[in-house]
Amino acid sequence: MCGIVGYIGRRDVAPLLLEGLQRLEYRGYDSAGIVITGKAAAGRPGTLKTVKAKGRVRDLEARVPKRFAGTTGIAHTRWATHGAPSDENAHPHLDTENKVAVVHNGIIDNASELRAKLVADGVVFLSETDTEVLVHLIARAQSATLEEKVREALKVVEGTYGIAVLHADFNDRIVVARNGSPVVLGIGEKEMFVASDVAALVAHTRQIVTLDDGEMATLKADDFRTYTTEGSTTTATPTTVEWEAESYDMGGHDTYMHKEISEQADAVDRVLRGRIDDRFSTVHLGGLNLDAREARGVRRIKILGCGTSYHAGLIGAGLIEELARIPADAEPASEFRYRNPVVDPDTLYVAVSQSGETYDVLAAVQELKRKGARVLGVVNVVGSAIAREADGGMYVHAGPEVCVVSTKCFTNTVVAFALLALHLGRIRDLSVADGKRIIEGLRKLPEQIGRILESEDEIKKLAEEYAGAQSMMFIGRVRGYPVALEASLKLKEISYIHAEAYPASELKHGPLALIEPALPTVAIVPDDDLLEKNRAALEEIKARSGRILAVAHREQEKADHTIVVPKNENELDPILMGIPLQLLAYHTALAMGRDIDKPRNLAKSVTVE
Repeated sequence: MCGIVGYIGRRDVAPLLLEGLQRLEYRGYDSAGIVITGKAAAGRPGTLKTVKAKGRVRDLEARVPKRFAGTTGIAHTRWATHGAPSDENAHPHLDTENKVAVVHNGIIDNASELRAKLVADGVVFLSETDTEVLVHLIARAQSATLEEKVREALKVVEGTYGIAVLHADFNDRIVVARNGSPVVLGIGEKEMFVASDVAALVAHTRQIVTLDDGEMATLKADDFRTYTTEGSTTTATPTTVEWEAESYDMGGHDTYMHKEISEQADAVDRVLRGRIDDRFSTVHLGGLNLDAREARGVRRIKILGCGTSYHAGLIGAGLIEELARIPADAEPASEFRYRNPVVDPDTLYVAVSQSGETYDVLAAVQELKRKGARVLGVVNVVGSAIAREADGGMYVHAGPEVCVVSTKCFTNTVVAFALLALHLGRIRDLSVADGKRIIEGLRKLPEQIGRILESEDEIKKLAEEYAGAQSMMFIGRVRGYPVALEASLKLKEISYIHAEAYPASELKHGPLALIEPALPTVAIVPDDDLLEKNRAALEEIKARSGRILAVAHREQEKADHTIVVPKNENELDPILMGIPLQLLAYHTALAMGRDIDKPRNLAKSVTVE
């Protein structure tokens, strides 16, 4: 959540920071702020100049004075945790003497306790945020250097943070620190950048350093150094970001979501490229760091994710069971880590996260590693925290995804699970013929996705017809149920229409009570061995005067409308059946005038609990 960007160098800093905030606005957009250091005069320390605004980055930009010069600064776009969106609660936060400024992502768990102590010592707070506690702790620290002041403050802080700190008395540097919330350094030519996401950096540099938990850094215009919160020096080797600035542009589309839906054929081609092995009817997944003997020793697979990644994991578990015949299931990572799970040495754990920084998933990975489990990561961002913590894994190569709701990354994650299932299946008992069949199906996906996207105008008309619904039901059986869950989530995320998803087999066990003409049902009806079972569910709904929109491989007689999708192999059909429902959610939200890329109350990359 939230976006941090900072710069130190020779250029005018305010335009750079505002540009960076605009690229990070998908991470938080209820308020924003900027602080820069003024130059020190002879015999006088530097000054801090601040502008903050409730609302979007454009609201902040409108408030920035024309004369707001400086070459060092930090900025923030917020997703509220402590305190409602307001000018006062917007970051950066400053101490009472306007000497220390902090921007912060994360949550300070013991903020209430620390706040009470500071108030008792006479500190006056100007905001409701937990972050302001940290500002006053740094300002009151007795250490001689800014690095030591920040370190002294962090010793009493419990919780998660990604922070950047300015101090008027040390205006030649920015000090940053990370614990559970991403911090990325950008290495330039006699200039340095910091951000919570590479999206804010790639327009200026592709050389980055990603901090680890418990790590800090000092940035000066011509140098940087990294060290632990205990003071030990660490070694930081810059890596090259594979994505360019153009990847974060809309590319002629009205919204990022539409752009990202339209990119799925190419994205799927990327995740397949170079991985298929026709000779042995399998795939190459060297990044797993799991040899054939170890793979055959796996007795169970547990997939952990949150939200859309959890739904991808549900489809992935089904693929693994069908193709590799290994018992597999998926569970929300946010629940797993709190139920004191039994960690079995013969179980392979798979952590799924688009950003690779999702806090609940990362915390589950760390707990599993502590207990000696083997963990694979399935992530989109190279070098992200989960990728570094895991024993091995797969990158899904979806490319940058800016819209808060995930589309192409979801699809690529499911395809990645199909590759993993095929790989494990061929090591075990999946025949050459079946391996070849799945490979042929995978190769068809980009072209079939393109055909689905060509039917967008038809789906748009259906969306406009269903946009008046107050609530919608989504149903599917076995392979279709996770598709229903994800489609339901997409609709509620961006249209704000209440939506529920159920297994079609569960209709008689309660949900049928809701069926009436005002409640449309979206039914996932693949042409597989459960076709007649699914048709029976449609009969039950029609008998109660329910309206039905079917997603199927052929027209469904009992449905009021049918979106027909191309047929692939049974195991791979869920990949295709979810795509028209992304378009349905998109055009429903569009018809209702919603802010599609930035839905209310949500933010990309959930790095807090």
